[in-house]
Amino acid sequence: MTDSRRKKPPLVAEKRYGGKAATKRKAKPKPNPKPKKTRARGAARRTVAKKRTGILGFFINLIRWVFALIWKITWRSAMVVSLIVGLAVAYVYASLPALDDLLDGRAQGSVVLRDRNGDVFAWRGDQFGGAVTATSVSEHLKNAVIATEDKRFYRHIGVSPRGVASAVRINLREGRGPLSGHGGSTITQQTAKLLCLGVEFDKDQWESEAAYVADCRRGSMARKLKEAIYALAMEAKYSKDDILSIYLNRAYMGGGAYGAEAAAQRYFGKSAAALNPAEAATIAGLLTAPSRLAPTSNLKRSQDRAATVLRLMNDQGFLSDALTTKWQDNPATLSEAAQAKAGGYFADWVMSTGPEFFTNNTTEDVIISTTLDQRIQQATEEGLAWVFENKVREGSKAEAAIVVMSADGAVRAMVGGRQSKVSGAFNRAVQAKRQTGSAFKPFVYATALELGYSHQDTVLDAPYCLNIPGSGEWCPRNYTNKHYGEVSLEWSLMNSLNIPAVKISESVGRDNVRKVAGDFGIASDLADGPALALGASESSLLEMTGAYAGILNGGSSVTPFGLVELKLQGDNEPLMGSGGGIGERVISEGAARELIYMMSKVVSEGTGSRAQLPGWQVAGKTGTTSASKDAWFIGFTADYVAGVWMGYDDNTPLTGVTGGGLPAEIWKEVMLRVTDGMSPSALPSFTPKAKPQPLPPQRPNNRENVLEQLLRGILGGN
Repeated sequence: MTDSRRKKPPLVAEKRYGGKAATKRKAKPKPNPKPKKTRARGAARRTVAKKRTGILGFFINLIRWVFALIWKITWRSAMVVSLIVGLAVAYVYASLPALDDLLDGRAQGSVVLRDRNGDVFAWRGDQFGGAVTATSVSEHLKNAVIATEDKRFYRHIGVSPRGVASAVRINLREGRGPLSGHGGSTITQQTAKLLCLGVEFDKDQWESEAAYVADCRRGSMARKLKEAIYALAMEAKYSKDDILSIYLNRAYMGGGAYGAEAAAQRYFGKSAAALNPAEAATIAGLLTAPSRLAPTSNLKRSQDRAATVLRLMNDQGFLSDALTTKWQDNPATLSEAAQAKAGGYFADWVMSTGPEFFTNNTTEDVIISTTLDQRIQQATEEGLAWVFENKVREGSKAEAAIVVMSADGAVRAMVGGRQSKVSGAFNRAVQAKRQTGSAFKPFVYATALELGYSHQDTVLDAPYCLNIPGSGEWCPRNYTNKHYGEVSLEWSLMNSLNIPAVKISESVGRDNVRKVAGDFGIASDLADGPALALGASESSLLEMTGAYAGILNGGSSVTPFGLVELKLQGDNEPLMGSGGGIGERVISEGAARELIYMMSKVVSEGTGSRAQLPGWQVAGKTGTTSASKDAWFIGFTADYVAGVWMGYDDNTPLTGVTGGGLPAEIWKEVMLRVTDGMSPSALPSFTPKAKPQPLPPQRPNNRENVLEQLLRGILGGN
């Protein structure tokens, strides 16, 4: 029987005890397990650390630690800054308005002045020709602006670190601060600055708009940072062409013009869409210094700058070599309206006659239609210049003023001084009050004629004195220091005799003379004494010329005017009309015609003979004040009245000049040009009376009351 519990062999390796089986069988070697990587790297670091012992190793390890710390701080800070900038950009983005609200950023409106034919001749205020877009303006203008201001405009994100670095380098090289001078701003940043970073003008916060603009243009580091954030927000909100459109509409371009369209109209009389390369380069060149480079300020300087812009356009491939040469050789020139220097004295006067809230302080765009005739204005300026060039000694500081108007008081031309191409200057035609001298005498004779006297009535020209209370005896003298005996009123006025004029004034009553002169439009204070008849009172040339227009129109008062109607741009109905024209009758038509006849004798045979116009009937009167401080000639044809004053601003006496001299010659040269091409017209006709009516040297007492009552009845006095 087999024992099932027999012992089994032990479960051990055969070679454990050196058995034979161990030699027969070779066990496969067990692969060593791979060490973990972390342990290996740690071992490596420990190995390196062991190698970097000592002083050198300490400093190396310290430097490594510092750089590691800086890196951690830098990228964490960058993340924080990026987050802050992102939030700031998002905030500005949310506050940005619609594109259309950003195109016109003027604080004030504009005033456009049109002449009697409807043509623009002057601008005032902040001009805005209307919104344009980057795609509607001339391609040349768009290219010129990009070539000049920001050649990488379509490739950056609103700011250009490369441009800023270049600007800082240039500023430091030129000895300025890093932010002084060249700014390195992109067009987007410049647009942000034009928008004042979204801050609107508040008259309670800033003293003036200039202070507001200066604050917007500050160049501090904080301001630059805000500008960059605003630029980034704009780039996110608007397209590149939208941003360029805002820039082209908002940028100031000199001469009161804001935006490309206003500049194109201001300087070249055309739309911004029609600009050629030379004109486009001129406008783009203004952006760096608009007031200094404006072609109306210095055309040569503006053209030189435009040549540089054309070269930049060529460098950047916007213009071929041939076209660059062509337009550099044919620079842009100003339109006729631009050459007129914004309307000169006439425009200044018209602006002063309108309400300030529609002229100087307007926030709207206003259009004013005026009475100006640019042909007559040019004739007036040329006539004055010709006399001073050919008849006045070189270096003379004497001044002159001229007003030309129609018989209804509509002013057709005005020159307030020898320098006619000016704006905002002292206007001697309106602002200067000067003694009128014998130019006042027609109103003495008008009073007499209205009271029934005739041009053939006589008065004794002999020594004559009056006792003036408080002043003593006063004895007028004729300019020639001679006496001519019994003379007619016609002959007395024709030769501008002083003694007969005083006697007639005393005879008809000084109050009556003042009344007639005042009703004719001489608003200045008139003298109370007998020297009233000799023009001792002061008046402006505009007043005197308007008073003479009343004589020409048949004896009715005239209020000179230049403003015909005022309306807002886009409106059909005017807000106001003319404030001048023909008023109430002052003297009868018969008296006016007789006076015109007497004044025509002044020109045909008397002191105003130098004012004769070949083929034309002319009436007028000379005037020279004491010591020849003022010289006048005011005269008229059937169509126009023109007044001329000459003198020194500081009342220095004129040398060898009387009203019948240079002023009469200026009048003639002006009117020769004004009437050029016109058919001569006769003055209002008058048939002289057959019998002369003698005029007593002095008014009898028994006639005084009768005359005063008659005049009061005619003039409506008490």
